Amino acid sequence: MSIAKRMLMRSAVAGVLAALATMPAHAGWDLLNMPKGVSELSREIYDMHMIMLWICTVIAVFTFGAMIWAMVRFRKSKGAVADGKMLHNARLEAAWTIVPVLILIGMAIPSVEKLIKIEDTSGSELTIKVTGYQWQWHYEYLGTGVSFFSRLARDSDAARQKRSGIDPRSVEHYLLNVDKPLVVPTGTKIRMLLTANDVIHAWWVPDFGMKRDAIPGFINEMWISVDEDKPGTYRGQCAELCGADHGFMPIVVDAKPPAEFRAWLEQQMAAAAGSRLAATE
Repeated sequence: MSIAKRMLMRSAVAGVLAALATMPAHAGWDLLNMPKGVSELSREIYDMHMIMLWICTVIAVFTFGAMIWAMVRFRKSKGAVADGKMLHNARLEAAWTIVPVLILIGMAIPSVEKLIKIEDTSGSELTIKVTGYQWQWHYEYLGTGVSFFSRLARDSDAARQKRSGIDPRSVEHYLLNVDKPLVVPTGTKIRMLLTANDVIHAWWVPDFGMKRDAIPGFINEMWISVDEDKPGTYRGQCAELCGADHGFMPIVVDAKPPAEFRAWLEQQMAAAAGSRLAATE
């Protein structure tokens, strides 16, 4: 190898090592990879994702490694000459057909099991209808009379306007807060019915491991749950381009312990009953 080629290779290796050294230990991976989530289902989806990722990584390393080795080992500068005859090896061809089929079957069986579980809404204890609008969400707790709209928090909405004079950095959770979050109980299987009133939207909270399109004229369903020991606030976004203000349509879910949720729901039911009574007078 010439001196110039050796210097070029050393420079490339040094550049790669320097770039890796400047990367945070885990921050980059956390941003690139999907979260484990806060439910048994989301963790199962994460585990399946990681298994498939590593299987595909091993296959890619083996395949591209063989290609690169062949290109380097049998390059023209080494005196390699192309074989003008078509070679045929029945055993080799059978192997590279059967082995990928077995790998795909091995990947498909656990994947189908997870897909069935994802679609199984039986045994749910609470049903919430979610309707997407440009650009807000409407939540209805079926059978309770409780419903409300949820839209971008007013302080974020004011700060995002042109020439508002408001520094977005002064607004807590800028563009990620809503005026009324969806409230759910922890440790509960919740059935979600999704539709839309105008264009296609998509309800997505990464920590739940689930996303569904909300389509006008159709009802899609899914289920979510939050671990009993993980109450808190979880954020998401509309994940379908739905118009000019698509980027200003956040989702906020407030997961409360069952007792606190029941108290909140009873308060909302009483307020809704009072509003209906006032409307009839």
